[in-house]
Amino acid sequence: MSSPTNAIDEIAKIFLTTTQKTLETGTGQVITFSSTIQDIPRVSMKPDVTSFVQFDGDYAGLVILNFSAEAAFEIYKKYMLAMGMPENELAATIRDSEVTDTIGEITNQLMGQLIKEVEEKFTLNAEFGQPKALTLNAAITLLIDAHFAENRRLSFKINNYSFRIEIAMEHTEFITLQSVQPQTPLVR
Repeated sequence: MSSPTNAIDEIAKIFLTTTQKTLETGTGQVITFSSTIQDIPRVSMKPDVTSFVQFDGDYAGLVILNFSAEAAFEIYKKYMLAMGMPENELAATIRDSEVTDTIGEITNQLMGQLIKEVEEKFTLNAEFGQPKALTLNAAITLLIDAHFAENRRLSFKINNYSFRIEIAMEHTEFITLQSVQPQTPLVR
């Protein structure tokens, strides 16, 4: 049996590389991340564009993506151009619903990759709801049920624009049993 690892830290590490890989593929831009994962007291939805989604299953929590206006628009613009949309057809501001719809779709892709990679690494599964993305003028701090006792912040950049992912999870430890292999159900 290996020593236990804090689940939220494992999820955060996977999220760093998943976000980088998914956004670089989707935008054609270099995405960098801080090698420091921050332990924070609570998670918040922050201006200018935010997206959030809950997940539940073998592990449970909440993910919030917070973008400055510049970062959200840069990701939106590069993502749509990489998909072949002409530049003259792009939204003009982050207030256009097309921008928040795109950020919501990107959140959906990131969560799909995260769930897949956690399942491959730990043979644990979770499902997530439909991400919600919106523009904000002021921060909203979320008070989450007490069982979501762990919170982390991850920091990223696209070009010189920063964005962050905040994760809230129930306290869970992943303990890998070295001598036990996952069993497949018997087919009758």
